[in-house]
Amino acid sequence: MDARATTGAAGSGCAPGVRSAAGAPGATAGVIEVYGPDGWFPVCALTALTPGRGAAALLPDGGQAALFRDRSGAVYAIGNRDPFTGAQVLSRGLTGSAAGRPYVASPLLKQRFDLASGACLDDPGVAVPVYAVRVREP
Repeated sequence: MDARATTGAAGSGCAPGVRSAAGAPGATAGVIEVYGPDGWFPVCALTALTPGRGAAALLPDGGQAALFRDRSGAVYAIGNRDPFTGAQVLSRGLTGSAAGRPYVASPLLKQRFDLASGACLDDPGVAVPVYAVRVREP
C-alpha cells in the first residue's frame, strides 16, 4: 500500500512518546492515522511531525512505526526497526531523496530506506514494513 497521505485540518493529542508541535509556523492541523490489523487508529496530531524529521509511534500490536512528514506535506509510516542492527532507530534517521524518491538513512549504519516502498536503496534484498497512513480531518 502507498504510505503517503495528504494534509488535513484541525488536530488532537499525540500518542505516548510523540510530542505536539501545535502552533508551529505553517503547521497544518489534522490527525495522523495508521492502518493496522484492526483498521485505522489515531497516532498523533499532524502538527506533532516536523517536516524532515521522524517520530516513533507504538502500534497496537506492540510494534513500532517511524513516522515522517516531508517538506511538501506528505506523510509516511515505515517500521522503526533497522533490519541490519535490530535497533528501533529509523525514526531518528536523516531524511533525503534519491532520484526523486524520499528516504530515511539509518542513524547507525547509514543504509537508506525508501519511505514509500520500504525497500533498502543500498541492499535490494532488504526492506522494512510500510504502513498505510492518512491524515483525518475532524
